[in-house]
Amino acid sequence: MILSEVEIIFGVTEDLIDGGYIAAAIGYGITTQADTLDQLRNMVKDAVECHFLDAEDRPKIVRLHFVRDEVFAL
Repeated sequence: MILSEVEIIFGVTEDLIDGGYIAAAIGYGITTQADTLDQLRNMVKDAVECHFLDAEDRPKIVRLHFVRDEVFAL
């Protein structure tokens, strides 16, 4: 396993339409959503395990990068 495969990073945004959170893995086709942060962590873990069926190929670290847009008028 190469160093970049040790960690997988998810960009997390708030779901402005339905509420809750959406997490999308950077560089992988993995996306999930949940109502709470605790649920999101569990959903991300499950999604990573489903995507990488072989435990040896699975990243050992999951990083949740929270992205928040702030918009204001001048």
